[in-house]
Amino acid sequence: MKVEILSEDLVKKIKEKSNFVLLDVREQEEWNLGFISGALHLPLTRLGKEAEKVLFDKSLTVVTYCAVGARSLIAAQLLKKIGYSHVVSLQDGIHGWQEKGFPIESSSTLSKEERTQYRRHLNMPEVGEEGQKKLLQSKVLIVGVGGLGSPAAYYLAAAGVGTLGIIDFDRVDRSNLQRQILYTANQVGELKVDSAKKTLEKFNPLLKIQTYSEKLTNQNADKIFENYDLIIDGSDNFETRYVINDAAFLLKKPYVHGSVYRFEGEVTVFYPGKGPCYRCLYPELPPPEIAPSCAEAGVLGVLPGIIGILQATEAIKIILGKGNLLVGRTLSFNALQGKFYEMETMNILKCPLCG
Repeated sequence: MKVEILSEDLVKKIKEKSNFVLLDVREQEEWNLGFISGALHLPLTRLGKEAEKVLFDKSLTVVTYCAVGARSLIAAQLLKKIGYSHVVSLQDGIHGWQEKGFPIESSSTLSKEERTQYRRHLNMPEVGEEGQKKLLQSKVLIVGVGGLGSPAAYYLAAAGVGTLGIIDFDRVDRSNLQRQILYTANQVGELKVDSAKKTLEKFNPLLKIQTYSEKLTNQNADKIFENYDLIIDGSDNFETRYVINDAAFLLKKPYVHGSVYRFEGEVTVFYPGKGPCYRCLYPELPPPEIAPSCAEAGVLGVLPGIIGILQATEAIKIILGKGNLLVGRTLSFNALQGKFYEMETMNILKCPLCG
């Protein structure tokens, strides 16, 4: 029996409805870009261990193919060694198949550009194509694009979150540049939301970015929040945190809280109906003397980057529905000690909001 088969001969076998199995031995990312109709998929890297799970009848003719014919020839030889008696390889691979005008199919709804950009996600079974679609369809609002919001925005943009909302009424100040990585010195004086949008659009042109150059208040929070799936809290004051908490709770929106102070930072997830809210931790606004702002107390420049990235991580987990969320848990980081600590947080029966 021939070791290889040409594309024209394979077309004849398909038209004649010959009794054979067509096996694509390329990797998942290649398969996602397109495959020959009717093919089964089993990468060469898994063929030796899993062939019998896919190819039950060893007496059937098996036609293997890959990109250009090299791996499929190895696959054909391997299948013969483990007992498949009639195996041939597509000589010119799927590339030659396409060059001759024969059709391919694709189960993907992602564009070629998206498949290339998010390839490392597509290779992960915990994300894959379905997970990437969830990210592309998601809408995340970041309240405050400062020290925490900057790295969170960067990594959510990189991950492929389809719509990013950013709300901030402040302007870029030179003192921001020590930690707010969305901005550069030539952007000093610009509205943060405008500067952030320009930077993020250059970073990932596939994004849709909605900006709000206003202060978040009890009057506008509901109207803004209702358009998003989840909220990232990048604020630096207690008043705004209470506004975020109350609006997110009433609208049943999960939100990822982060805060930093000098060398220490923390992150947690408040998920209505699944754990405590911010008022369970801080029922009342603390006095200013025990809760100074970053401007007053200072903060190590890299610390907001660490906490902001952790916030982005929790947001992605929420969107994907994967992993153990920081719900009912607060993860703290001490940069001087180089240690993470975890503290359990619980619903408070007397909480003025969720009790």
